[in-house]
Amino acid sequence: MFNLLDEIVHAHKRGEGRGITSICSAHPWVLKAATQGNETLLIESTCNQVNQFGGYTGMTPAAFAAYIHRLAAETGFPSGKLILGGDHLGPSVWQNELAISAMQKSEDLVRAYVQAGYAKIHLDASMKLADDDPTRPLDVELVAQRTARLAKVAENTCSDSDPECKLRYVIGSEVPPPGGAIAHEDAVSVTKVEDVRQMFEVTQNAFFSAGLESAWERVIALVVQPGVEFGDDFVLDYNPEAAQDLVRYSETIPFIYEAHSTDYQTSENLRNLVQDHFAILKVGPALTFAFREAVFALVMIENEVIQPTQQSRLIERLDKAMRSEPAYWKKHYHGTEWEMAFARKFSLSDRVRYYWAQPDVKAAFNLLLKNFGERPLPLPLLSQYFPRQYTLIRESRLMNSVQAILTEVIYTVLRDYVQACSPTIVDKDNQCGT
Repeated sequence: MFNLLDEIVHAHKRGEGRGITSICSAHPWVLKAATQGNETLLIESTCNQVNQFGGYTGMTPAAFAAYIHRLAAETGFPSGKLILGGDHLGPSVWQNELAISAMQKSEDLVRAYVQAGYAKIHLDASMKLADDDPTRPLDVELVAQRTARLAKVAENTCSDSDPECKLRYVIGSEVPPPGGAIAHEDAVSVTKVEDVRQMFEVTQNAFFSAGLESAWERVIALVVQPGVEFGDDFVLDYNPEAAQDLVRYSETIPFIYEAHSTDYQTSENLRNLVQDHFAILKVGPALTFAFREAVFALVMIENEVIQPTQQSRLIERLDKAMRSEPAYWKKHYHGTEWEMAFARKFSLSDRVRYYWAQPDVKAAFNLLLKNFGERPLPLPLLSQYFPRQYTLIRESRLMNSVQAILTEVIYTVLRDYVQACSPTIVDKDNQCGT
């Protein structure tokens, strides 16, 4: 798997546009769909999602790794083709603590990720801590020193557990807010080349000063802002012309770029990103958004074919759960009560994704699946609510079952990423659930 990440870098240095999709989700339906059309699967978890204290998923790195391998086994996906990545590993979760405490917890975080078998490590120490000067920008040399400190922990942990262990690193942090912007934006600034150059040089010096020359040789990518973003009700499309300075600079260094928040970009935008050396494409909310769309459509069908007393009332119960525990959406959605109610259901930020594991929501979803069972869905309602899947079913390219339809809906989003990252792949238009 290391060879694949390295080969992507080498391909770009040869002038070939290749890439890899980074699935940033813990949702089981998303992950199962991802195994359907990928020869290699890169799955990443963030420091707030999975950490030594459980994160918001309730899983440690070891537990998350076991969960991923279990899902892969259930779908028959070879575990040897799985790459686990740690995203934004650093003190982000502990920004309100003093540096001595936050960095110690960050070291423990990195150690836990490496011990769990994560191979791709994004180190991010770019955030201010409680005793950093709030009136001045965080010094880039301090960021680099903290990054190197975390890299040293990763290297020592790796060598202690396996002398042959060779991690691959990603550095840098100028990215959109995880999960999408909080406020509407009409434009976003592309990272300036001079800022990338400074970060590159200062971080290299910090690695060398810490005796991490070997680790520096295994840095494969820099995180920069290529000019993409999405939020509650908008998407900012990739503009190749605006990123040309970054493209040219990438051709002078031994790394590629990693692009965060590429959700909802068009297929052409994704292809252009990969061609322009943004070869690691991160996606998450767009996948759970597609799942949410499909589930809501199934509820509409359920309303027509199931007796009212036996219906799941999933949409109603989901909104009740979100209103009861608003922490995951309150800072993201604004406006009148009607506008926030609309956003809770339909926002592109898809804060719904935090609630599928809630007991009552999970029970409602299971009842929805039970109500349909193994029987095929009525063709008129498939045409109404799943027109693409209706066509595939009529052409005998997709089974008429809830399981197959949900999987295909999610994979429809992923297909654009697969083709952007591997342009030579011929679209088979869907092999899921046939």
